[in-house]
Amino acid sequence: MENPDATPEPDQTPAKELSPAAKRALAEAEERRKAYEAATAALPKEIGGRGGKEPGRYGDWEVKGLTSDF
Repeated sequence: MENPDATPEPDQTPAKELSPAAKRALAEAEERRKAYEAATAALPKEIGGRGGKEPGRYGDWEVKGLTSDF
């Protein structure tokens, strides 16, 4: 009789080897991500801002469920 609470064993198949181009693309993406995070951290912090997603980027301004489009 099987235990219904037992977790199944994870798949033990070996990971697929990535091509050199895929490895290079992943490394470039990681470099871009780190550069973006460093640039974001260097910006001054907003005091008293609305928080959330940038309305200029997403096209609307939402506060407490009310949306105004601009």
